Amino acid sequence: MSNLATAEAMIAAYNAQDADLYVSYMTDDACEANYRGAVVREGKEGTRSGLKAAFARWPQNKAEIVSREVTDNYVMFREHVTRGPATDGSDLVVPFDVVAVYSFEGGKCSRVEFIR
Repeated sequence: MSNLATAEAMIAAYNAQDADLYVSYMTDDACEANYRGAVVREGKEGTRSGLKAAFARWPQNKAEIVSREVTDNYVMFREHVTRGPATDGSDLVVPFDVVAVYSFEGGKCSRVEFIR
């Protein structure tokens, strides 16, 4: 599977709210982080638990790929994210765009960085 196909499969798993499938495409020590900033989900297990919590809070959460760029071991998506109503009664999150940079090692995603 190409890096692009893997990143697209990760988005499909995200939109299906399948955290287990999402992390199956990642290295064991993969993480999700803000661009040049703090890690928000550490390791495969941290990513799995973080996504499960997010999916429970926003059951209508979706990410639409608006554009794609691929270079060597990186895939970049511009994504349009909608959350929908939160189950905890918190304010509605206005839909937003994010650039996500997926880094790959050995055919698996090793890091996702978000630019917002």
